[in-house]
Amino acid sequence: MARPSVAEERIQQIVDATIRTIAAHGITGASLERIAEEAGMSRGHVRHFVGNREELLRESARRFYYEDAEGDSMLPRGTGDVSSALDFLFGDEFAAPGNENAVVLGFVEAARTDPVLAGLLVSAYQGTHQALGELLAAEHPAADAGACASVAYGVVGIALHNVFLSDIASAATGTATARAAAERLIATLG
Repeated sequence: MARPSVAEERIQQIVDATIRTIAAHGITGASLERIAEEAGMSRGHVRHFVGNREELLRESARRFYYEDAEGDSMLPRGTGDVSSALDFLFGDEFAAPGNENAVVLGFVEAARTDPVLAGLLVSAYQGTHQALGELLAAEHPAADAGACASVAYGVVGIALHNVFLSDIASAATGTATARAAAERLIATLG
């Protein structure tokens, strides 16, 4: 097996440091200097491998949202049914409180002034709605395609509400309640 390029290893090292820095210091505190320090390299090396801060945030978001994901969706590769999608959206990896929520909020904040980053985030969430809508349509063939799309949008909205609320409220009871609400919404499809 061929060894990954040194450049790719360095880029991944910098992206990982960026995610950790955003989690610890927020998006405004994630300066190139701080990221370089976290990555254990100079600011010049960071710029050499990933360009400016804007380009770094875009690449970090791309990898954060799409690594191990299926297409433009945040659902994991191989998610083949609604139950598996719900297990992910209301499971520990996605729904647990913690640093990843701070990273998501940081990317959302940065996307307000960066249309390319905004497009990337919108694509990730829309891709998730679409993928879930397709899974719902496959499992509820008598349901209207528009209804499946609306329910998918609602389920993802419930999942995101749960994620962000889990940082300030009980994730244990909140996640169970959120999943039950999503299942009730899905039940409306018949």
